[in-house]
Amino acid sequence: MTRRRGGPSDGGLQGAGAPHGGMDATTAPHRIPPEMPQYGEANHIFELMQNMLEQLLIHQPKDPILFMISHLQRDNNNVPKIVILGPPASGKTTIAMWLCKHLNSNLLTVENLIARELSSLAAGARRHYQDVTKVPSTLLVRLIQERVSEEDCIRRGWILDGIPETREQALMIQTLGITPRHVIVLSSPDTVLIERNLGKRIDPQTGEIYHTTFDWPPEAEIQNRLVVPEGISELETARKLLEYHRNIIRILPAYPKVLKVISADQPCMDVFYQALTYAQTSHRSNAPFTPRVLLCGPVGSGRRLQAALLAQKYGLVNVHCGQLLKEAVADKSKVGELIQPYFQKKMAVPDSIIMKVLDQRLSQQDSVQKGWVLHGFPRDLDQAHMLHSLGHQPSRSSQRPQKAGFFCKRHLAWGSLRPHGTDQA
Repeated sequence: MTRRRGGPSDGGLQGAGAPHGGMDATTAPHRIPPEMPQYGEANHIFELMQNMLEQLLIHQPKDPILFMISHLQRDNNNVPKIVILGPPASGKTTIAMWLCKHLNSNLLTVENLIARELSSLAAGARRHYQDVTKVPSTLLVRLIQERVSEEDCIRRGWILDGIPETREQALMIQTLGITPRHVIVLSSPDTVLIERNLGKRIDPQTGEIYHTTFDWPPEAEIQNRLVVPEGISELETARKLLEYHRNIIRILPAYPKVLKVISADQPCMDVFYQALTYAQTSHRSNAPFTPRVLLCGPVGSGRRLQAALLAQKYGLVNVHCGQLLKEAVADKSKVGELIQPYFQKKMAVPDSIIMKVLDQRLSQQDSVQKGWVLHGFPRDLDQAHMLHSLGHQPSRSSQRPQKAGFFCKRHLAWGSLRPHGTDQA
């Protein structure tokens, strides 16, 4: 038997119909001021609390309060945390280096992790690498943990180049709470990669990678010091590709929501700009939010129909600026009396009056609780600033493009343009 939450003293009354003393607090009709959800969304409160909870559960500090204070003072929730994966000769190191320079972040590779002089872990990793040209997964992950805990990685973020190499490494890294925000995987046909790998050259001074056909440096000084890297023969490249394909299909499921595959079989700058664009995007949050949709488009583009469909599908309040002005006049309200003369003279209603009507409607409880879709306003930048100044910022905006000839045909059918408040689009 399920016990009723109200208890025996509530007289059987529940929810909004119950007296105040016996009302179940969980079903009370809360009236939330519009400023509260807007503040939460604007300052990413949900994401902030979610991130702190994640960090607490991962690190399990003895003093959670001091840990949270330290975490907030770091203010590094938006620094780059990127993983770049790809087969040999896909250009992942070049893209990683360019992203590192553009985003002012730290590049982490197997080579520079084991080359660190002041780390005892790196010294042990070097010994392993000299013997078998490979670092054990456990040691590599510990090196990554040590590096990302340093101040420059905390402040400026990090970019992992070619790591993790196996699913085992991916899961070990995740277990330590090291989670990338963006994972970029470069892809290209094996035949292209083998041909590309044969022409690879490396500058030993800077670590920059060049190619005899696609990216040859113009400076004679750089040309003279370029060297052929080891392991780029056709047979060796084919072996590495086989190993990569065997591992990558098991790595990708570890990053289901932050993964983007980019074709590397295109100019390097195109690959870089696609990678940069993705690295600078914010993933959709799980935070609850109130939809505030601004639907824009020329007169005759069908804004009114689309707004009605959106309102019906998502339960939003359909706010048509022209219709609001008509209703204000029909209700014979004080604002309606101000609007009436402009309607009679077929003149545009002043922005100040429109803003009063809009502000009243968008501040009503149903608009605050359900969200809204607004169309017919704003029509210029000044009106947009006025809307913003009243605290009614849209969380989504959409424009309805259409060909000019199509508009003309629609308006011939509808008649001439009307003053503000009678637009049917």
